[in-house]
Amino acid sequence: MRGKAVIAGIGHTAFGKQPGRDTVALNVEACRRALEDARVPKDAVDAVFVKTPTSQRELMYGQKLAEALGVQPRMGCALDQGGAANITGIMLAVMAIEAGQCEVALCCYADNPRSGSRQVYARPRGDDAAYGWFSTAAGYAMIHQAYAQRYKPPPEAFGAVAVACRANGAANPHAQLRKPITMDDYLAAPWVVEPLRRDDCCLVSDGAAAVVVMSAKRARELGVPAPVPILGFGQGQSSWEITLRPDLTTTEAKRAAATAFAMAGVGPKDVKVAQIYDCFTVTVLMTLEDYGFCPPGGAADFVRDGRIAIGGDLPVNTSGGLLSETGMPGLQLVLEGVRQIRGTAVSQVKGADVALVTNQGGTMHTHATLILGG
Repeated sequence: MRGKAVIAGIGHTAFGKQPGRDTVALNVEACRRALEDARVPKDAVDAVFVKTPTSQRELMYGQKLAEALGVQPRMGCALDQGGAANITGIMLAVMAIEAGQCEVALCCYADNPRSGSRQVYARPRGDDAAYGWFSTAAGYAMIHQAYAQRYKPPPEAFGAVAVACRANGAANPHAQLRKPITMDDYLAAPWVVEPLRRDDCCLVSDGAAAVVVMSAKRARELGVPAPVPILGFGQGQSSWEITLRPDLTTTEAKRAAATAFAMAGVGPKDVKVAQIYDCFTVTVLMTLEDYGFCPPGGAADFVRDGRIAIGGDLPVNTSGGLLSETGMPGLQLVLEGVRQIRGTAVSQVKGADVALVTNQGGTMHTHATLILGG
């Protein structure tokens, strides 16, 4: 299936705070922009795959969105794998196209927790709430602590991720947070849940993003101006809660990466730019290790001296990631991967002919990989 399907168009709304707009309206705007980018008429769409809004769940959300879009899809669904659901929607679209179940698919996501309710991120976590386990950040603080105790990275290793992503976001006119930080700023920031500093944690954002997926053949027929081939994809799922996992320092990202690399026929050394899910800085370090860019415990050395910054060995999150562009999880990373392959990114990486995108859901419960090529 390598290269048989393409991302034909991309679109997004403004990121940040969108008071008075619901998730359906945000999704519709992003989808309209993606179709305009692909130069494909709405009537060509026969599938809609949408990630359910994290902050508010609705039954039959996919059908509600299709009605608002004014399309009658042959197939579609609303997906829930946390942040990993965005790449999953693209994977399902590719497989459905290959199976002859549809021809042109919209894959999209929208949420509005910044102007609406953030309760889903702050909620108590099961019986452990009696002992103070509240919020998404608390779970990642446990993972951060386990990783730090095992490999003993300096705080600057986590800071290198935050500094690089914030610098890239500052250069991005669409980013929600356009304020670079220094390492001293990172180290001086207050704790959120120790050992997580403020700048270890991603943004809370309103917004939407969408992509149009079709076969390479269909893209040629429709005259799509800048299709980007999908070279490979993969998934891995832990599915166990943190307290039940035998090891908190690695994830099923290993399985997702191996599957995607095998399908694409490439390896870590071939990747020119990476959009790595950065809900928290520790996630980036662990993902680099699980994908084979460095050995277990080696991420601290890998990210030193600007190696993940623009101009470094492996530029990461070139539009700012969840730490700076928008905290709406995952699909914006795919959009930046597409821009890098097209050569149209604001912070363009020279020679970016293979782009890696990673998504993650829950508290490292689910993982999905997408590899794009020129």
